[in-house]
Amino acid sequence: MIRIQDVSKDFKGKLVLDDISMDIRDGELTVIIGPSGCGKTTTLKMINRLTPVSKGKIFIDDVDIEDIDKVQLRRRMGYVIQQGGLFPHMTIRQNIEIIEELEGKPKEEIMENTVKLMKMVDMDPDEYLDRYPTELSGGQQQRIGVIRAMANDPEIILFDEPFSALDPLTRIALQDELVKLQSQVGKTMIFVTHDMDEAIKIADKICIMKDGHILQYDIPEEILRNPADDYVANFVGVNRIWDSPEYIKVEDFMIRSPITCSGELNAKRCVTRMKNHHIDTLLVTDTEDKLLGMVGRKALFKSRNPLSRADDIMSSVSYTAHPQDSIVDVLKMIDEAEVNNVPVVDDDGKLVGLLTNSNLVSTLSKQFLLENQEVTEEQEDRKTPAENEISEESEVSLS
Repeated sequence: MIRIQDVSKDFKGKLVLDDISMDIRDGELTVIIGPSGCGKTTTLKMINRLTPVSKGKIFIDDVDIEDIDKVQLRRRMGYVIQQGGLFPHMTIRQNIEIIEELEGKPKEEIMENTVKLMKMVDMDPDEYLDRYPTELSGGQQQRIGVIRAMANDPEIILFDEPFSALDPLTRIALQDELVKLQSQVGKTMIFVTHDMDEAIKIADKICIMKDGHILQYDIPEEILRNPADDYVANFVGVNRIWDSPEYIKVEDFMIRSPITCSGELNAKRCVTRMKNHHIDTLLVTDTEDKLLGMVGRKALFKSRNPLSRADDIMSSVSYTAHPQDSIVDVLKMIDEAEVNNVPVVDDDGKLVGLLTNSNLVSTLSKQFLLENQEVTEEQEDRKTPAENEISEESEVSLS
């Protein structure tokens, strides 16, 4: 684990980092993000001692990095920068193998590792290893930069905005490859970026910085759902969670106090309760609020006896959801099973909510209207004075 403890950094009297602390767990991909000058790259460089700490300590596995030989510390880490940082006078093979050769590893072992790494990023070793960096595209150079950082099997890999100079399609492809690589190798990765979409896509945890301070450090889902303050909310984007539907949970949509009845309630009273609450289904629960079944309008109409008990005429529940289930999965289930009501139960089987087609549609519609309103407001802001005058004249003539 990397532990940054009460760290500050001063450049010529200017405080760049102000008493920051964070723990980075082994095997996680942590993204540090913020506006230019917030201290994110400085934080990265302090971890491998490219930049000295003014105050505080940085530990790796409880060892102060100041007590580790600087050269050995850096060889334990991979470092990836924009455009790969490849040496132009060296072949791709030489670029990848340089640290392993300095470490004195056997030649055959180095060659086997190089071929394996090339295959990990879908680059043919026979085609590319003897080329020079200038003979590769930007995306290919960046792939080589990533696997060069991994060549010596480092514990930690640092990324300093590695994809920012690439075109959007190449960038998206490399983000996908990085996530795939991380799942394969399980390294501790620290990735600096200014792109929130990129952060959400690749990160296990995100650290948002501003003016040398950490504003929020958490998993992407928590930051999207519960931003620490207005700055974080605006930086992330108020509606950005809708771009990452996998983070939207059932509890965000469910009716939290669904109308229920006991199994003893008779059919006549069930009808009355439905009319009073303008619903067509009752959820039957026991004394501990555990879900027993559902009584629908059709079942009540079929029941000839107004004194029939709810538990005698109720139907079993085919599908239930959990509050933490992804709304995407539940929507697929609703579509495939053609169900209208999905009870939400906790781990003990207790009823905690209800999803209905109508409340899903209502919530999604509100979101659409909100986004549409924002687009309309942006269009209004972009109007020229002449266009605004025409709009005002039209309103007057219509009235």
